[in-house]
Formats: sequence, C-alpha cells, structure tokens
Amino acid sequence: MLPTRSGTVTLDGANVREHAARVAFVPQREDVNWDFPVTARDVVLMGRYRMAGWFRRPGRDDVRRAEAALERIRLAGMGNRHISQFSGGQQQRIFLARAIVQEPAVILLDEPFTGIDAQNREVLHGAISDFAASGMVVLMATHDLDEVAQTCSHVCCLRGRLVAFGPTATTYTPENMRATFGGQVAVFA
Repeated sequence: MLPTRSGTVTLDGANVREHAARVAFVPQREDVNWDFPVTARDVVLMGRYRMAGWFRRPGRDDVRRAEAALERIRLAGMGNRHISQFSGGQQQRIFLARAIVQEPAVILLDEPFTGIDAQNREVLHGAISDFAASGMVVLMATHDLDEVAQTCSHVCCLRGRLVAFGPTATTYTPENMRATFGGQVAVFA
C-alpha cells in the first residue's frame, strides 16, 4: 500500500505487485457507510469482483463460495442481513469471509483481535489456523501480546527497525518484548 523506501517485496520470486490478486487484506476496521444498503453476502461477494469483473453480476459459483465462506466463519444463514445488524466482531468475520473468497496465497490481517469478544476471537483463531494449515501465508500486525503467543508460529518485532525475528518459541521473550515496546513488559509464555 505504501511505496518501499528500499528493497523489494516479492512473492514466488516476482514483485508482489505482479501477484496483487493473490494477496487479501483485512483492515482493523472498515471505513464504510454502515447505512449503505448492503448485506453480509454482498460484502463477501465483493471479494470475487477481481475474478468476475466489476460490471458482471456474481454467478452461482460466486454465491456458493460466499455462502461457504459465511459458513466457515459461523455466520451461515445470515447472508441476507444488513451489515449494520452485526456486532463489530461479526463484521470483522464478514470482512474475513470476503478475504476467503478471494482465494489468496497471502492474507494480511491488521489488528484482527482488537475490540472483539471471546466468541469472535475463537472463530478468528480457527480461521487463521485453517489458513496456515492450507499453506496460506498469514501476516498479522498486532499489539495484543496474548494473541502472539496463541496464534503465531513466527514473530517479527519492529520498533523503527527490526528488533527480532524467528519462531515464536524462541523470539517471544521478555527481552525482545522490552526492546520492542520499551520499559516494563510482562510476557506470559
């Protein structure tokens, strides 16, 4: 989304821009008009636009994939509800379903656990585990240290520069967290 200052970002050996269709992004919070007349299914189907084209109506296969994605995030049968009728956590799950139907190789999650309850966290944990098990690369930006320990196989700690990178078991340490966040940080592994 931002131009690089130096270096390159690659996917399968080519510039990531050449593979933009293979990357899905789920922002921390969507900046949308919640009064716009759009259903949960409509939002999920937006993830199919790149494949279908902007001016073509979604086909049966697109709708089937949208329904399957809603089922995967435990909102089956709710596709006809207006997006504003869902809680913030459920809306986050709907945006995750939109990413699922894009069939990405890489999914970027920005603070996915911020402001959501335990039930929605459980669904997101399951989805992230499923993504990783299917071979998808999942990159998650978070300040929620509990989620790092529970969700991530690897950790990249940044504070204006790279502080540490590696498997969570060896990188998620009090020393690295203090260097990342500064001051006193309690780390419960």
